[in-house]
Amino acid sequence: MRRTGVWPPCHANYCQCGTLQPPKHPLLRYPVDLAKARGVRPAIVLVHPEIPGNTGAVGRTCVALDLELVLIHPLGFVISDARLKRSGLDYWQHIRLTEYRSWDAFMAERCPRADQLFLFEEYGATSFYEPDYPDDALLVFGRETKGLPQDIVSAHPGRLVKLPMVSDKVRSLNLANTVAAAAYQAMRGKL
Repeated sequence: MRRTGVWPPCHANYCQCGTLQPPKHPLLRYPVDLAKARGVRPAIVLVHPEIPGNTGAVGRTCVALDLELVLIHPLGFVISDARLKRSGLDYWQHIRLTEYRSWDAFMAERCPRADQLFLFEEYGATSFYEPDYPDDALLVFGRETKGLPQDIVSAHPGRLVKLPMVSDKVRSLNLANTVAAAAYQAMRGKL
């Protein structure tokens, strides 16, 4: 499943190569101009997010920085969840949103280069201050309670980054806060 943008059922969909394709199912594919959606800006990728308020806040950050928000299913909520929209306030309608049924579907369609992927985990070996983020970086975050699935982490060795924490009393940071910090770091010098 890949859904993007706002649903106007009268519009056609675009496939990966940018050619028009009829919708396979009106509730599973939303229209998007992939050239615009992919652009040359970083994107935020949330894999199996569970808390609608965090995703809403991340969406708000994406609007502020004109970044695409990619959601990898399953989600712990439905997109129409009032808590999601409350956190995103009236910005939710402006989010460049793309959804995929699974990580494998995302990888198959997007075909990211290894140097595009930055997997954020509390146990990452590299501080998020160290990399040079390409203009089309994909900043990937896992679910709030468990982080990224191990198969994703194992498939991309050397791509783990973390936000450094000084105190040993904190296991992890809030997802929305982490995304905001990472997004601004990736955009440093580009704003």
